[in-house]
Amino acid sequence: MVKYWLTIIFVASLFLVQCTGNKKKEKMVIEPKAAAIEVKDSSYLFNGNNLDGWEITNFGPQGPVYVSGNEIILGMGEGCTGITWKGKFPEMNYRVTLEAKRVSGNDFFCGITFPVNKDPCTLIVGGWGGTVVGLSSINKKDASENETTKFMNFDTDRWYRICLIVKEDTLKALIDDEVIVDFAKGNKMLSIRPEVDLSKPFGITSWYTTAALRNIRVERI
Repeated sequence: MVKYWLTIIFVASLFLVQCTGNKKKEKMVIEPKAAAIEVKDSSYLFNGNNLDGWEITNFGPQGPVYVSGNEIILGMGEGCTGITWKGKFPEMNYRVTLEAKRVSGNDFFCGITFPVNKDPCTLIVGGWGGTVVGLSSINKKDASENETTKFMNFDTDRWYRICLIVKEDTLKALIDDEVIVDFAKGNKMLSIRPEVDLSKPFGITSWYTTAALRNIRVERI
């Protein structure tokens, strides 16, 4: 009889130990946290997820345009590939910032067409064989042949921070915080090449080059 009760007590003890162990294991289970979703303010023209607000510019021989990993990819085409903003856009006293890189190709990986009051102009980064930076056009002279012409070497697959500042009297452009263009407009005439006419009023293009864009932002100043 004693052995019987000892057996009962032993089995009950094992049951209690097992239950306690299971509870401890249950307490150790940690629910995974939901991934944080970055919410960009209204000054950003690219939400990092899709092309809302943009139109793929129908140049005709353009390459593919798509969003991948928080980047807009402008695929290499037989000429211009680009996107055009379809929402409201300021005409004066504003700043555009973005990051761009050349993925493949040897020509401009960032051509920003923008308004200066009612006149369009384009900032070229890496054109004419890959090194020219400047404004197209000033008094009908392209970025390769006017007073804003600069020559820079650009590494493939490296991000560059580009800033464009448009004011009543001056146009300024910076790359990685270095002033590249500092142009006093005066009475000089601004225009664009016919190849990027579909980019008006604000658009970004590449030329025979695959490019990537991110963090596109416009702020009034």
